[in-house]
Amino acid sequence: MKLYLYGHDYKYAAEQMLLTLFPAQRPEYPAGPPAPGEDALVLSLHRGAVWATATAALSYGGREYRAARRCRTAELTDPLSTDRALQRILKLAFYDAGTAARGGEPPWGALTGVRPVKIPTKAMLAGAGPAQAERLLRDTYRVTEGRRRLAMDCAGASLAALRSLAPGEVSLYVGIPFCPTRCAYCSFVSADVGRALKLIDPFLDALCRELAATGAMLADAGLRVRTVYFGGGTPTTLSAPQLDRLMGELAEHIDLSGCTEYTVEAGRPDTITAEKLAVLARRGCSRVSVNPQTMQDAVLERMGRAHRADDILRAYALARESGIGCINMDLIAGLPGDSAAGFRASLEQVLALGPENVTVHTLALKKGSRLMEEGGGLPSGAAVADMLDFAWAALRAAGQRPYYLYRQKYMSGSFENVGWCRPGAESLYNICMMEELHTIVSLGGGGVTKLIDRATGHIERLANAKYPQEYIQKIDAICADKARVAQFYAAHGR
Repeated sequence: MKLYLYGHDYKYAAEQMLLTLFPAQRPEYPAGPPAPGEDALVLSLHRGAVWATATAALSYGGREYRAARRCRTAELTDPLSTDRALQRILKLAFYDAGTAARGGEPPWGALTGVRPVKIPTKAMLAGAGPAQAERLLRDTYRVTEGRRRLAMDCAGASLAALRSLAPGEVSLYVGIPFCPTRCAYCSFVSADVGRALKLIDPFLDALCRELAATGAMLADAGLRVRTVYFGGGTPTTLSAPQLDRLMGELAEHIDLSGCTEYTVEAGRPDTITAEKLAVLARRGCSRVSVNPQTMQDAVLERMGRAHRADDILRAYALARESGIGCINMDLIAGLPGDSAAGFRASLEQVLALGPENVTVHTLALKKGSRLMEEGGGLPSGAAVADMLDFAWAALRAAGQRPYYLYRQKYMSGSFENVGWCRPGAESLYNICMMEELHTIVSLGGGGVTKLIDRATGHIERLANAKYPQEYIQKIDAICADKARVAQFYAAHGR
């Protein structure tokens, strides 16, 4: 769609709303006017003495649609408040015109960000009651009833998590960028272990050096680890001795006496063995993921996974036998070749196993993934909606409740990813990461440390090298960079 911006340069706001309302369209900024009948948007901003007014003139499908929104200029008190207010009215003007053009509203209404739970959470922290916070979602952002309920449930979990955190606590993320094979939907930086086997031991050598540097920094800064999360990639791509070495080094260099949650993503059932699970249990892992994504063999094959549904059942049984107390299982709605009936059967099989956590993702087409390049065979938005409607009802009926959620670009139907759990089995790490409640110190390939000043909301990021070879080569600089965590706390307090 051709975009014309007058009186402002808020391209990102316009593009976010374009993606929400018309996900098949891509933004263009032509020099000349659109041809008659072309899809185009003129998004204008005028700032007067009393009001700032945004107007949207949308040509779509051969018809014209217009809308306007405004805010008082008294709201424009500083650069941050000004940007937020002006972008809000520009997006809402586009939203009003766009929903008239498409003949309906998306499930998350005018919300375009990846963290919708932050809106009711912030409102309640500022003194609003739950009913007021929900009305904000309904009246200002036009969020549908079902999604409002999801957001409010997750906001309650976020507030409970926030109350449980003490000053000086951080979480630790350890990234293992290796997988047995690459899934069709995946865009994460991870190395196919068949081609990168020779890199694993040098990578672990480097990672153990980063663990030592991190432990020394945390001790000097007086910071304590509250949760640990091994992600990737697939951490259980490592052998049992390699996992034992890595987890042993972590315990040697980093004080885990205050750690209340220790997660390892086993993820791929074809990487799970009794020997590896015994290592995880002995080294303190309290939560493990066994992620089928689907229980349909034909869909698994189409995704590029080497395992089948029976392997998932075997891996789950091994995880239960290991004594690790909390098991998470992931499913994806909208996989190529899947159907509403197939997804329903997958979820019913997962629920019959009785995991403490079930995470339901909506397929997102990610740049760099094979699926993005090849396309084809994807369920319709209506079919994905049916999948999610069934999931929310079935999970609640099974005694699970939503505790964190997030959205992504290019997501089927503009829906969401939601983590569900039995009461009391919430993953504190997942809530802290998604709602940005406290600092996440990240190690390993592709790890991004997120430094958070809880008092002001100020955030800084420190990124590790992504690829295993690059990580190994830059390990000296990566270790030295950990000093910036302590410097952040010295500057911002706890």
